[in-house]
Amino acid sequence: MNRRTVLAAATAALLLSAACTGTGGASKGADANAPDDPSKVSGTIKVLTQRTDLVADGTMKKYAAEFNKTYPKVKVEFEALTNYETDVKIRMNTENYGDVLLIPAVVKKSDYPKFFASLGTQEERAKKYRFTGFTTVDGKVYGQSPIGVSPGFVYNKRVWKEAGVTEWPTTPAEFLADLKAIKSQTDAIPYYTNFAAGWTLTSWTYVNGSVHCDTRATDKLAEGDPWAKGADLRVGDTLLHDIVKSGLVEKDPTTSNWEESKPRTAKGEIATQWLGTWAIVQFRDAAKKAGVSPDDIGFMPFPAQVDGTFCAVLSPDYNQAVNVHSPHKAAARAWVDWFTEKSSFVDDNLGISPLKDAPLPEVLKPYEDAGVKFIEVDDSKGAQVKNIDNQSETGIYAPEYRQNLVDLARGARKGSLDDFFADLSERWTETQRNLGS
Repeated sequence: MNRRTVLAAATAALLLSAACTGTGGASKGADANAPDDPSKVSGTIKVLTQRTDLVADGTMKKYAAEFNKTYPKVKVEFEALTNYETDVKIRMNTENYGDVLLIPAVVKKSDYPKFFASLGTQEERAKKYRFTGFTTVDGKVYGQSPIGVSPGFVYNKRVWKEAGVTEWPTTPAEFLADLKAIKSQTDAIPYYTNFAAGWTLTSWTYVNGSVHCDTRATDKLAEGDPWAKGADLRVGDTLLHDIVKSGLVEKDPTTSNWEESKPRTAKGEIATQWLGTWAIVQFRDAAKKAGVSPDDIGFMPFPAQVDGTFCAVLSPDYNQAVNVHSPHKAAARAWVDWFTEKSSFVDDNLGISPLKDAPLPEVLKPYEDAGVKFIEVDDSKGAQVKNIDNQSETGIYAPEYRQNLVDLARGARKGSLDDFFADLSERWTETQRNLGS
């Protein structure tokens, strides 16, 4: 189960054409106000989710049971969708897309008021919650993520130590040297691309902001060339390319297996993967099932520092929203607020709380001890970036882009790295000009 269905961006070029001109506009501007008295909130609400695993194993039912201790008159029903983005996109041509749903990546940010009820003003919500800017349109917030994530390397600490590496690398060159030490000193695969899964490779886009500790990194994607020399994406993509070209990955990336990679990393057969905080609990669970220590699973930041300090970007997972057409907006809003603030979902997933005053999860204590600086990248131009990405058919949030990069590095695709970047740059900047960015 991936942190979110990042493959959605691959289909974003299709957009939600029918839904964007459908019935949603009639309720534009509706609010889902927080109820004052839980005893007066009633109704049956349907919550759509991509977490098929949590619905199947009964976890979501347990959350609902806890919710009912506060809201006894609200019945919560869950519907888990394996192909979440595709299925919800189709449903949003009607008014029947659940009472609470995760905002699909395919929906244009400017269209949020057509489909979702406002949760309040950004000015007010930003005092309490992180990530409000990601769903703000004209000063109102239309979604809230119940969990925050940060990209980084999930790694087997025991393997790295066996290779003689006890300190996090601070540059891409050091990181490469450490992977080479792992290859020569251990039997582990130094780095696993998870090429076949595809979506796992899209995690590399989220180096953006970390390399230069830049809260305006999204602005630079909207206004500049993401593959200019020294730019964050170029730095990250170059490291991935060099890892593969140096033969530090699985023998045949096309036969890689995401589910199998978890126990293999836990057992030390694989040393490192670039994923995110969301993956830690899955790899530790795999360790327990494999009968090895979950404490062997560690997490490290991207190998770059600014003034001697690592930076890690905090960003939201899927944002929950209230269907603008829901007849039970108070109950739906109650669920969103409760799930965000009161449920154990964040702790159960070793995630980062969206509440500003909440402590970081214990799994990130090494980050705190090392003085890693956490930043939130301004997303005010996020919609502009997605539009450029879609129109240019670059696909920075889609798997093919980095699958092509890996193929280039392993000799399955002709060309040079410079030419690869030049093609991306040309398409991106030409689209910027055409769109007047």
